[in-house]
Amino acid sequence: MRGLKSLRRGVFGIGLAGSVAVAAVGMPVMHSQAAPHVQAATLAVAAGQQARAQQRPAPARSQRSVQPAQTLSPAPAPSTAQLPLTERMARSALEERVQELGHSFPGEVGIAVRDIETGYVASWNGGRLFPQQSVSKFWVSLTTLDAVDRGRLDLDRRVTVTRDDLTLFSQPIAQQVDADGYTTTLRDLMTRAITRSDNTANDFLLWQAGGPEAVRAFISRTGIEGVRFGPGERLLQSQIAGVRWTQALSRGRAFYTARNAVPASTRRRLFEDYIEDPQDGASPLGLTQGLAMLQRGELLSPASTRHMISTLRATRTGPNRLAGGLAPGWTIGHKTGTGQVFNGTQAGYNDIGIITSPDGRHYALAVMIGRVSVPLGVRMTLMNNVTRAAIQYHDARR
Repeated sequence: MRGLKSLRRGVFGIGLAGSVAVAAVGMPVMHSQAAPHVQAATLAVAAGQQARAQQRPAPARSQRSVQPAQTLSPAPAPSTAQLPLTERMARSALEERVQELGHSFPGEVGIAVRDIETGYVASWNGGRLFPQQSVSKFWVSLTTLDAVDRGRLDLDRRVTVTRDDLTLFSQPIAQQVDADGYTTTLRDLMTRAITRSDNTANDFLLWQAGGPEAVRAFISRTGIEGVRFGPGERLLQSQIAGVRWTQALSRGRAFYTARNAVPASTRRRLFEDYIEDPQDGASPLGLTQGLAMLQRGELLSPASTRHMISTLRATRTGPNRLAGGLAPGWTIGHKTGTGQVFNGTQAGYNDIGIITSPDGRHYALAVMIGRVSVPLGVRMTLMNNVTRAAIQYHDARR
């Protein structure tokens, strides 16, 4: 037993007390407040009685139109005692490392690392709902490609984006929309939405795919748990800020001017309400479930699966988030999300993605920071370290 503990220290270092969740394929997720320990026969993580005090449950359903988390009955899975010794030790070390990273981070964070081939997952605050912000563009593109697979949409269909389609914040396409609009294809809009996180491209795509209800229906139909989808970029951001949306707010700095006119007490209340019960909330476990299903070809046709994964791999945003922890030969396809700031606190600083090893194994990662005020470098270091933990887990299994 002493030898196993020494090996775990050598791989990842000693973990700190906190809340960690682990699971294998079909196995219910367990939460523990004490540091994971290896039992004599099974090396399973102990399920402490104080888990609920450390890991806050998903918030109650809001009165707003949101998609609640789903609950599916897990199938039985083999005992961890049946796994090879190297696999058991690698999992125990990853669990300790994820716990250490989550516990030591000075902010509200959720983490999940999922082995896509086996289904095993380690997480911190894995079931809690965090604001997605632009991570939700992932679901819009999946729903759009599902509509393509069903023959309702064609990615090469030409469409015209007009000034009435403009949104707010990140919208590089706005520079190309003149009085006559900007004509392009749905394929181009998807690329802009994912790789550059263009809000206008994403909202246009959303309504072409059938609107928020179509996205919620896709998530429900595919059995993905713990993921909500909000009302679209314009309504979501304006509601967080306490501003009534009009299309005039899409021009220049009109939105910022309107937001600055909202009383601070109102802004604080709405800001806090959003973090506590986000309309677009998603759990790290739900996000990595969706990523894993995509990689395994369980959500879309083979052609659409390849297109979605290649688009994620072309992402330009967040090069120092999850991607910053990659080792030589590893690749990533990912989607970032960044929320509004009020009085120095940010509501949502996220990255989710699929990393691929040089020998072709895949891991789904999610780091969701719901409330944070520490410098960007601290946040990026956390994300880098989650990626490194997944890579160390991969190396330890061999």
